[in-house]
Amino acid sequence: MMTLPPLIFLLRVLRSMLVALALLPAISHAADWDIDQLMRDLAQTRSGRASFVEKKSIAMLDKPVESSGELFYTAPDHLEKRTLKPKAESMTVDAGTLVIERGRQKHRLQLQDYPELAAFIDSIRGTLAGDRKALERNYRLNLDGTSEHWTLQLLPLDEKMQAVVKRIRIAGVRDAVRSIEITQADGDSSLMLVEKLATP
Repeated sequence: MMTLPPLIFLLRVLRSMLVALALLPAISHAADWDIDQLMRDLAQTRSGRASFVEKKSIAMLDKPVESSGELFYTAPDHLEKRTLKPKAESMTVDAGTLVIERGRQKHRLQLQDYPELAAFIDSIRGTLAGDRKALERNYRLNLDGTSEHWTLQLLPLDEKMQAVVKRIRIAGVRDAVRSIEITQADGDSSLMLVEKLATP
């Protein structure tokens, strides 16, 4: 059996070692990456602007209802959703107040009077803010994937919330949220795809 010349053999061994060493930081980083690291990464974003396309699947309708618009976030608790199509509408959350505007109609709600709604809004704000404690007040968390492509599943803890929402799945890449999927207890669902935009 022919053996490789010693120099070629050594070069191949050295190349294999270099490849292994190059992979070590990535492997180590992947092993260290967990929900706390995800929360720290998300918390680095203090403000953001994104476009969205949302599809809602409702049992009584033949096809999904689609809407689109823009999202705005300023840490720690300002969240705004401006729907542009099919009809203009805005929802703005500041601290404990939700303001909904449709045409000339304007409604102001105190979230403390609507705990289920507050819990749902906090699922989005808590994720964007990287606030694990806020999330765990209302949900059991389950993280899958890697820092390059992750999915955070939120399962409601409160029975009243469970009667409304079965689960929320938030997927992202590194420190950016890319989709929010909500499955309701009645079988209806919605999927929002998010694309980060440059802040003006």
